[in-house]
Amino acid sequence: MLRLLLLADTHVPKRARDLPAQVWEQVEAADVVLHAGDWVDVPLLDALEERARRLVAVVGNNDGPALRARLPEGARVELEGVRFAVVHETGQSAGREARMEQAYPDVDVLVFGHSHIPWDTTTPRGLRLLNPGSPTDRRRQPACTYMTAEVRDGELGDVALHALPLRTLPR
Repeated sequence: MLRLLLLADTHVPKRARDLPAQVWEQVEAADVVLHAGDWVDVPLLDALEERARRLVAVVGNNDGPALRARLPEGARVELEGVRFAVVHETGQSAGREARMEQAYPDVDVLVFGHSHIPWDTTTPRGLRLLNPGSPTDRRRQPACTYMTAEVRDGELGDVALHALPLRTLPR
C-alpha cells in the first residue's frame, strides 16, 4: 500500500509563511506527495524535495521562471499500477469531466489545482478527478484543505479531504 498526499495552490510565502504543521506531518507520513502547482517561490519546492520520500510536481500560473526551470507543466506517474497525471489547470468546471476524459484517455487519476476549490468526481469511463483545494488560501471555501489517498492492489482507495483549522491572524 502507498500513502499519498495531494497538494495544490500552496502560494508560499504570499498566502502563508509556510505550510501548516498538520500538512508537514502528512508530508512525513506519505510515500508520495503530488503537488499540482502554484508554489510561488522556490524554497517550498526545496523543502518538499528534502522532506518528501517522493515528490511528483508541476508548475502553476503563479510560478515564475525559477520554478518553471525545475518543474514541468504536466507530470505522469504510475504508482502500484494506478496511472496518475498531475496538471495545474483544467479550465472551467462546466464540462470538465468530458474534456479531461478526452484529454487523458490513458490515465486513471487526474490531480489538478488552480481554483482552490476541492473537487472529487469520476467520469463515465472511470477517470477520477481530484483537486485538493489549498492548504493556505481558502478563498470562498469554508476552510483550507488538502487530500490524502491510498493506492492498494492496483486501485485508488480511501481518498479523504481534510479541512485545516482556521488561522487567527495577529491583531
